[in-house]
Amino acid sequence: MLRVLTAGESHGPELVALMEGMPAGVPISPAQIRADLARRKLGYGRGSRMKFEEDELTLSTGIVHGFTIGSPIALRIGNTEWPKWVEVMSPEPVELSDRSRGRGAALTRPRPGHADLVGMQKYGFDEARPILERASARETAARVALGAVARAFLGELGIRLVSHTLSIGPVRVPEGSALPTPDDVELLDADPLRCFDPETSAAMVAEVDDAKKAGDTLGGIVEVLAYGLPPGLGSHVQWDRRLDAKLAQALMSIQAIKGVEIGDGFLTTTRRGSQAHDELFATGDGITRSSDRAGGTEGGMSTGTVLRVRAGMKPIATIPHALRTVDVATGDTAAAHHQRSDVCAVPAAGVVAEAMVAITLADAVLEKFGGDNVAETRRNLETYLAHLPETLRTTDASDAALLAHDLG
Repeated sequence: MLRVLTAGESHGPELVALMEGMPAGVPISPAQIRADLARRKLGYGRGSRMKFEEDELTLSTGIVHGFTIGSPIALRIGNTEWPKWVEVMSPEPVELSDRSRGRGAALTRPRPGHADLVGMQKYGFDEARPILERASARETAARVALGAVARAFLGELGIRLVSHTLSIGPVRVPEGSALPTPDDVELLDADPLRCFDPETSAAMVAEVDDAKKAGDTLGGIVEVLAYGLPPGLGSHVQWDRRLDAKLAQALMSIQAIKGVEIGDGFLTTTRRGSQAHDELFATGDGITRSSDRAGGTEGGMSTGTVLRVRAGMKPIATIPHALRTVDVATGDTAAAHHQRSDVCAVPAAGVVAEAMVAITLADAVLEKFGGDNVAETRRNLETYLAHLPETLRTTDASDAALLAHDLG
């Protein structure tokens, strides 16, 4: 199974990402990892930091001549802004120069909606800098890099992912709109908000413009689709082995994500039971489903159909018209500290969500099929599928139910 850790602060010298348990023989392209890091910075409504912040990728361990070797993988992502923060973020005590004194001023006005205040309470700090540096969404760059490794592994098994934006604020993709496939990634990334519906995308851009003029921010919903999954990933036998539970935890761990649903999710609660589930039918090729309301999981296990999981991102809490807070140094009411921020980061959240789903699925695949090298994992998967009784096999027609599905 996979073990994943990240380390580093937003304005520190680098982020560090560690992955243990990846089989040997997985082809890894540094160019693809860099491309995914660039995708994380996409989206209309991003702040100025995206224009000059460069992700300097270094593959430190676990990859030789373009392939994983079975040992722990270590990646480093350098911060090109580090020279400006050397004194403020120095690991050793230093006297701040005049240049750094303003940048290093104590942040005593915690921002509502952030980790600032609770982090100060928990870790015993009298200012927010030590908290916000690690709580920052900058950390997700490390996860996206590891997600690229996980996606490379899944790709060797015929499992492919795609993410897209379903809504920005009140603007939502209409019901019945076409859903993207992994072949549509370049088209999605070329869209200002990574939306698959051009008319909706234009309305989303207008909504972002309106929020920017008002000095406000926006949230939204992203969806990740995984194609080519076998049935049986995860398990029903214990709460912590359920695939849908692991996916929910992975997505809820992303900064600013406040809700997760799989398949039709909360919409299902408005239906009667006769309209809420996917009926099964026998065909000449095996079993097919009448629909895909479940979203690719039943009983905590993958069904073998397309996985469909959504994550809801709250509006960014750092807004130009700062929210009210308390200056903990004086006890007075004050305006919250304002860092450089985005109007809308929903498209980037989709890329991060895609990475977290990839890591979760790679872990589930290894839990089920094992393998010290990817060829062994592939053999185990193929043997498992070949030995499923024909009376229990799911046909490809079940995937067609998703493609015709009403988004609801």
